[in-house]
Amino acid sequence: MPDYLVTLESAWVIKDVKSLDDAIGIAVSEAGKRLNPSAKYVDVEAGMLTCPYCEQDLSSAIVVADTALVGLVLEMKVFRAESKEHAERIAKSVIGKALRDVPLKLLDVEELQP
Repeated sequence: MPDYLVTLESAWVIKDVKSLDDAIGIAVSEAGKRLNPSAKYVDVEAGMLTCPYCEQDLSSAIVVADTALVGLVLEMKVFRAESKEHAERIAKSVIGKALRDVPLKLLDVEELQP
């Protein structure tokens, strides 16, 4: 059975924040704390979006009225899954248990070569 790299996207809300850099740092830190120790093998990064006009990469975070919405990218290796769909279900289950009430969306499932 093959191994897969599952990439999920998550939205994280932070209140009482002053800057975009602080918001991103807090979001990554809070997600990491909630994933540790039960899912400490999940990689957490700030997400990036592509501008539809200039096609440059933009941060997927915004701060309005001292409240931030930060897009996070979560990557998890799933070993010995039966299929891509099975790997997706495993990753969503493991990450979803640690990050209760946080929306998750599948970005990609890639089969890892041995």
